[in-house]
Amino acid sequence: MNVHEYQAKELLRSYGVAVPQGRLATTPAEAEKAARALAADVVVVKAQVHAGGRGKAGGIKLARSPAEAKQAASDILGMTLRTHQTGAEGKVVRKVYVEAGCDIDRELYLGIVLDRSAEKLAVIASTQGGVDIEEVADKSPDKILTAHIDPRVGLKPYQIRQVGFGLGLDAEQVRKLEVFLGGLYRLITEKDGSLAEINPLVVTRQGELLALDCKLNFDDNALARHPDVRSLRDPEEEDPRERDAAELGLSYVGLDGDIGCMVNGAGLAMATMDMIDVCGGRPANFLDVGGGTDREKVASAFKLILRDPNVKAILVNIFGGIVRCDLIAEGIVAAARELRVSVPLVVRLQGTNSAEGRAILETSGLALTPAETLAEAGEKAVAAARGA
Repeated sequence: MNVHEYQAKELLRSYGVAVPQGRLATTPAEAEKAARALAADVVVVKAQVHAGGRGKAGGIKLARSPAEAKQAASDILGMTLRTHQTGAEGKVVRKVYVEAGCDIDRELYLGIVLDRSAEKLAVIASTQGGVDIEEVADKSPDKILTAHIDPRVGLKPYQIRQVGFGLGLDAEQVRKLEVFLGGLYRLITEKDGSLAEINPLVVTRQGELLALDCKLNFDDNALARHPDVRSLRDPEEEDPRERDAAELGLSYVGLDGDIGCMVNGAGLAMATMDMIDVCGGRPANFLDVGGGTDREKVASAFKLILRDPNVKAILVNIFGGIVRCDLIAEGIVAAARELRVSVPLVVRLQGTNSAEGRAILETSGLALTPAETLAEAGEKAVAAARGA
């Protein structure tokens, strides 16, 4: 789960991490009032959406008076912000964060991320702040500092000192980094975060460390333990299909292809998407209906897939382990009739009662294309999408 910048900074502040003062606004008048209350020479008006690259897209503006803050908010609120992370459809800005400006001397990068390959949290730091860290890693990998944290002992002071001096901080600033990074680490571990990204981490001319921007991600599976974090969820920032899928107990992620996928099991779903790609097609979604799926879930899955107008064919790939393929076949037939599915439908059933399931499909009278192997399913789905 993602949270907005203003929410992330409130969490940082509660863990002793230094952030600039700021106030949320949903109208230009509120932005003017917030700028006046901050009483800073310069304030920054920031669009609050779940996406990076806001500045390049016109979602961040400087204001040197409350009146300018009001005008900046008027320009930003209601706009459709399009960045490299939003896609072509963009995101509508419904709120802005008015933040006091600061006297910046240097911009750094600091983050804590879950490194799944190492099975540890990793501190990532760089002297190249304010730019995409992926770009830095690609062009200047020598400017990336990494420190893995042993979960048995936690983040140690010597690791913080290594990072601090590696960033070119002086002794006093490294002491401040101990408080800053220590708080960030406690936040990630206590709230089951998967990512904390401070970009940029600024060093002011007064020698202070401030989180000028912040991105926090939390483990969805741990939200039951953290109702305070769960309450920060903003449904308006989520894909409506993904939101509806979550409520139905389905895992759905919309993509930009034209072949809808309905699969049981995340691993099989990934393999199915890869096969579509190998065969020259593009998946329209990731959709895992789960190992214990039933007729109702199948119908719900079809409805989700068909809400995407780009879908030209659907590939159903089911392995009957816990679930029985004959029950899935009944669900497919019922859903296809109920929803009057008009796009080509390729179905692969393997596992428990797969023969019975294929017989149900063959006698259904529906225009279904069976497939035996994963490669065959991918080839037929791509051919169907192309109108072959």
